[in-house]
Amino acid sequence: MRKKIIFLSVLLGASLMYAEAEKHEIKVEEKFAHKLHWSYEGETSPEHWAELDKRFFLCKEGSNQSPINLNGFIEADLPPIEFNYHLSATEIINNGHTEKVNVKKGSSITLDGTVFHLKQFHFHTPSENHINGKEYPLEAHFVHLSDNGTLAVVAVMFEEGDENEGLEELWKVMPTKEGGHHKVDARHLNALLPKNKDYYRFNGSLTTPPCSEGVRWLMMKNSVTLSKAEIKAFEKVVHLHNNRPIQPTNARLILK
Repeated sequence: MRKKIIFLSVLLGASLMYAEAEKHEIKVEEKFAHKLHWSYEGETSPEHWAELDKRFFLCKEGSNQSPINLNGFIEADLPPIEFNYHLSATEIINNGHTEKVNVKKGSSITLDGTVFHLKQFHFHTPSENHINGKEYPLEAHFVHLSDNGTLAVVAVMFEEGDENEGLEELWKVMPTKEGGHHKVDARHLNALLPKNKDYYRFNGSLTTPPCSEGVRWLMMKNSVTLSKAEIKAFEKVVHLHNNRPIQPTNARLILK
């Protein structure tokens, strides 16, 4: 029992640490990145994250890690996510791991009676999560934080097809070197979201160190498109891929 209490205390501490960083507009992974290098390849790749720093222990020991392969769905009466988005980007940043887009305050979702404020969104190629075993060329994560420090991520899959107006605006000013950043005046960011907001839901974690758990994952059932050129442009910046491998689902329920 004492070990369980200690473990839960450490887990809570990791989650609160992330929340506090977000309140100051600094993501934990960026804070650590200046002191400790992690990557998607070689000796600092995902299979070694937990060895790089004791604060990353959940990357190996966690039981609800993300990403996952979404399958074996459980039918549930999921209430609609209340989107209150007024998407307006302020800056796009190459943080060495992805292209992160900061947004103006004011956009949020409401879920479980709680308001989650949109802090930023970023991208992974190929997709981190899979749906029924299918991998997508790009996945966007819209990261939200509630006033009590809990996290919710709205995930969107992209399929190759027509050019995406939202991505085209962002990619035009996408910094290609780590640490690069540019102001953004994007007017078509709603193109990054499907019109139909039906979703799958599961509990998971951050997909980057420190891999904190307790994250509400909301995966849009419907994808949006991007062109082959837009895929290649992002792959070039992140050196072909920036996705964490699929993690065990364990006993988690995936609701639809």
